[in-house]
Amino acid sequence: MKNLTNLLILVLAIFSCGAVQVEAQTRNLYSFLRNDAGARAAALSGAFVSVTGDPGGVFYNPASARTVAEGTMGVTFLKHVLDINSGMLSYNNTLEGIGDEGSFAVSANYVNYGSFDRADRNGNVTGDFGAFDLAFAGTYANDLDSNFHYGVTLKFVANALDEESSQAVAVDAGLLYTNPEKRFSVGLAVLHVGTQISNLSGVSEDLPVDLRLGANHRLRGLPLLLNVSFHRLADESDDIGDKLQSFAIGGELYLSKALQLRLGYDNKRRSDLSPDTQKKLAGFSGGLGVIVDDFYFDYGVSSYGQAGELHRFSLNFAL
Repeated sequence: MKNLTNLLILVLAIFSCGAVQVEAQTRNLYSFLRNDAGARAAALSGAFVSVTGDPGGVFYNPASARTVAEGTMGVTFLKHVLDINSGMLSYNNTLEGIGDEGSFAVSANYVNYGSFDRADRNGNVTGDFGAFDLAFAGTYANDLDSNFHYGVTLKFVANALDEESSQAVAVDAGLLYTNPEKRFSVGLAVLHVGTQISNLSGVSEDLPVDLRLGANHRLRGLPLLLNVSFHRLADESDDIGDKLQSFAIGGELYLSKALQLRLGYDNKRRSDLSPDTQKKLAGFSGGLGVIVDDFYFDYGVSSYGQAGELHRFSLNFAL
């Protein structure tokens, strides 16, 4: 009965947060929170809300922290254009040492925009300055029963441009149900629900609230994990059909115990990025995973049409 009560409270909280309507998203201070987290997730086009056992899953669903092996570290590096670099890291462990049966994760997400020339009104260079985005987070996850998990993340978000800065706090919450016998899992999460506590140059901006729902299934007789996810379900829209256009599909093919191939498609990304006549491979992604002993190496490439591709590299390992 206690577990049922906790479940109902968490579900109501998730849907209450998810009901918050946000305007059509434009690039703002906190858009980096929507970036794909990890090469594996990027290769699957972000269809990751129901994936288990991956330290990068905490960025999509806090409840996934409960399914990650204790003492696991995940590190991701992404090289953008010019001097822009970004990365993510997460560390998962259990709380059994302090008498708690739950799990925890600490994570960080950053974007460094490099160095820019500072000039006066006449164009004379007088120095340089930098800019960055950064988010630190702590996650707690536990079980509602043996196959049903919940998780909550509290995070601090900061941006800086030269001597100006902005800070915000946000909460993620999620549920994850797994059925190993039927090789099936389903996840629900609301992300980035929060508020600014200080703004940049007097301009207030909202956080990009995101409601995600997804499922995956390991096909019988075929070594393929199929992932389907709906995202940005909290975006403002007059037509429910428009929200359902924000979906991603990803497939993970197990060629052997040591090698996995991945392919993904994000319909929202494809429709947003390129005009109809110049879409090319916008919205598509791919990658591979290689397992060597206790080291998991992942590579993911995401196509942004005429804007080019982004390449991510991740390494997961036990400490």
